[in-house]
Amino acid sequence: MATTLLESQIVDGPGGFTGLTGTPEWANEVKRLAREADATILAHNYQLPEIQDVADHVGDSLALSRIAAEATEGTIIFCGVHFMAETAKILSPTKTVLIPDARAGCSLADSINADDLRAWKAEFPDAVVVSYVNTTAEVKALTDICCTSSNAVDVVASVDPDRDVLFLPDQFLGAHVKRITGRKNLHIWAGECHVHAGINGDELTAQAKAHPNAELFVHPECGCATSALYLAGEGAFPADRVHILSTGGMIDAAKVAKSKEVLVATEIGMLHQLRKAAPGIDFQAVNDRASCKYMKMITPAALLRCLIEGKDEVHVDPETAELARGSVQRMIEIGTPGGGE
Repeated sequence: MATTLLESQIVDGPGGFTGLTGTPEWANEVKRLAREADATILAHNYQLPEIQDVADHVGDSLALSRIAAEATEGTIIFCGVHFMAETAKILSPTKTVLIPDARAGCSLADSINADDLRAWKAEFPDAVVVSYVNTTAEVKALTDICCTSSNAVDVVASVDPDRDVLFLPDQFLGAHVKRITGRKNLHIWAGECHVHAGINGDELTAQAKAHPNAELFVHPECGCATSALYLAGEGAFPADRVHILSTGGMIDAAKVAKSKEVLVATEIGMLHQLRKAAPGIDFQAVNDRASCKYMKMITPAALLRCLIEGKDEVHVDPETAELARGSVQRMIEIGTPGGGE
């Protein structure tokens, strides 16, 4: 009866599934249906708080995909954007992987496709392709080594210094890697996450000046990452309080933070997990409008509909999956990949 009543409230509109809120009744029904379906629910750090709270596991995309591979359940429900569910399918080819709304895309992953990469490789035939995990399965299949935001420097440093490196798709993460490695033959694709790119240096500088005792947690995809390092380098803000971190790295840093106040430059969904990890710290967004509309398409209505109807299933061509799995595996062989993004 509960499912029937809740299901009748689901509305499918152009912006996603609506009509439900994350009530205790909804949460209980989600958990019951997941048990019945032999499913585990994974939620990315940028998801709505009620989605994070009902999930079995919360984390960054690569960490969740690795959890999916090890899960005993036969069905993975990935509450995140489409490339993340694809990565879970790549690492769990025999399991059923569902995303509550297949329309949940990613501006960063969409900034390069397989044809774009083939053309770029043709310009640099001897280059090593290093792709951020925030890419489609087809792009990963054309990649030599994947990387995460926390190990991108190590991955690039592992490549023969005489060989060109094609780094994609995020230009801000690429600039960060180039700055750290000093590598001259690192070519960077001009892609970006529209949310992270919108967190600019002027905002960060203003917030840092307004909160002189805070620590700064800055995601390397942000347009303000260079400004954060500039503030530290010029002595305008203490260098030991400026941290360029992946989402997983932010959780670890929150647990050992010395300040009572932390300014966070990333998608605002991250604040929910940070506040749970360190409830005694005041976490504030550098830009409180930095919300990903695609992440927020995984609504309570979408998750319930997914469990009731078994939709939307994510498929990856077996040959593509095998090639993509190889690029992820080569990354893992270089060293512990840490946070996914």
